[in-house]
Parts: sequence; structure tokens; C-alpha cells
Amino acid sequence: MIRVPALAALALTMRPVRAAVEHDALSPAGPQAAHIYDVSIIITAVCALVFVAIMVALALILWRTPRGTAAAAPDVDAGGPRERTAFIAVASALGVSAVLLFGLVVASVFTDRALAQLALHDAINIEMTGHMWWWEIKYTDGTPQQVFVTANEIHVPVGRPVIVTLRSEDVIHSFWVPNLHGKKDLIPGRIALIEFRADRPGIFRGQCAEFCGFQHAKMAFDVVAESPQQYDEWVERQRQPAAPPADAELRRGQEVFETSTCAMCHAIVGSQARGRRAPDLTHFASRRMIGAGAVPNTFGHLAGWVVDAQALKPGVLMPPNPLPPQDEQALIAYLRSLK
Repeated sequence: MIRVPALAALALTMRPVRAAVEHDALSPAGPQAAHIYDVSIIITAVCALVFVAIMVALALILWRTPRGTAAAAPDVDAGGPRERTAFIAVASALGVSAVLLFGLVVASVFTDRALAQLALHDAINIEMTGHMWWWEIKYTDGTPQQVFVTANEIHVPVGRPVIVTLRSEDVIHSFWVPNLHGKKDLIPGRIALIEFRADRPGIFRGQCAEFCGFQHAKMAFDVVAESPQQYDEWVERQRQPAAPPADAELRRGQEVFETSTCAMCHAIVGSQARGRRAPDLTHFASRRMIGAGAVPNTFGHLAGWVVDAQALKPGVLMPPNPLPPQDEQALIAYLRSLK
């Protein structure tokens, strides 16, 4: 049997598993992202045309301007035909520039109005809190008994609007899922809202878009858009407590979790672990990634993460876990059973 420390070393050299995950502002998957995409195309086209016009004008000026020589007489004609022609050209260019800039302002205003007009009937309500460096996600629809908490992974039904209430527990973070919407800052002490709708299924990568410290680059999350039936099934599973251990090894793993430092920070509904300073692990094994997108949720990476998370995400607040090999093995098996 391969011992867990050996697996941890192996995890550090493993290449990430590729998945069909999108993170592309040029491939909108909902109406909000489509509005932003459309106005970005308009702005890019106008700027490109202006750039080309300026380069053409510069080339004509360089080509038509007479070359002076040491013997040529000085040009002191300040009001000749060439000066009048240059004045008319510059004035015309200023006028066209003003019209184009006004047009871009109008396009931006109409885009902003379109973003604010998303129909919110029968919306999913989510509270999302940014921590250094992970995302706490709470589904608040239904009665208090139906509220559940997960981490770093949002599931939404295709075709149904989503309202996300954004908070920060420490520093400024920023919510950004380019396939679904633009950016929205999470400012400590304030509440922000962002609404979006996914119109096609897929996994869309979100990212903190505001520098928030050492591991800002590894503060990601997934938005999983799925059919309404799949979403309802997922919600029903998430509302259930963790399945009880099915064998002796899993029971030992649960005991290790509850009696070690793990339970001081993490919670697992259905167990004695009720920590609230780190991600809820009730259905941890069903998530695609570990550590807010740091590494894929595979056996090898999980082993490396449990043994020494600092090796995979330096600066993370999770300390190393120097447990006996048998306890480490049981703990990892238990975590892998939390689906």
C-alpha cells in the first residue's frame, strides 16, 4: 500500500486534469454577458477604425509634406491655402471624434440599462462571502431548515435568473464570471448584488478580479449550469447531512476528523464538526476542485492537500497535519466518501 506522504509528494508533480471549463468573455452564455460582449464589439470596431484613419492620415502627411533643403527659403506663409486646408482637416477630425465619443456614451448607457432589466421572476437567491482565499456560498431559498452552505462551487439551473448577494469578510474581492456577467466588487462592510442567467449548460470558471493578497490568483470558483431537473436533484442532495460512515476505516476517518484540528475550522453536517472558519465539507467529494481552484479534487491531490496544503497553495491558512499514516489514510478515505 502506498503511504499518504508518498502520495503527497506525487501530487506535487501531477499535471492538472483538464476539463471542459469555460472562462471567456467572448463566448457569452447568458443575456448579461451578451450585452457586455455586444458593446465591447462596438467599442473595439470604433477604436480600430479611428486607429486606421489616424495611421492613413499620418502616412498621407508624411508623403505629401515637401522636403526642405539648406538652400530653400523659409516658409512664412501663416494663412495660405495649405494652412486653411489643415485647419479644416483638424476641425473635421475633432467633429467626427466628438460624434463617435458621444455614440460610445450612448451605447454604454443603453448597455447599462439592459443589464438592469433582467427579469428576476422565480430567481435563485445565493449569499456569497469572500474570504482569504476562498468563497463561502449559501443557498437561502426555502425555509431556514432548507438553507445549506457549500464552498467554491455554484450550481444554477439553465434559464432561471440568479441573484447573488456579495459580502467580504476581510479585504476587497471581486466576483467575475466572464461568460455570465461583468465584475462586481465585494467591499468589507458593504453589501452588493449581481444578477445573471445562464442560457446554456456548462461549467464556467469564476475568478476574484481584485488583488486580495498572496493567493489572489488561486481564488477561483465554478458556476455549474445544468438542467432544472439536475439542479433540483443537486439541491436535494446538498440539503441532506453527510452519509454516515459505512465501514471501519471510514468510521476511523470520521473520528480522526472530529478529534483533530480539522473540526476547529471545518463543518460537516451530520457529524460533531461544526467549525465555521473554513469551507463546509459536508459534500466535499462532489466538488470538482480543492482549495478554491488550486488543484483538481483527485485522490493524489487530496492526499497532498491534507498532509501539507502549504506546498500546493503557499500562504493558505490551513496548517500541515502530521498524523500517523494509518490515520491519514482513514481521514482521506472519509473525505472522499462525502458526496
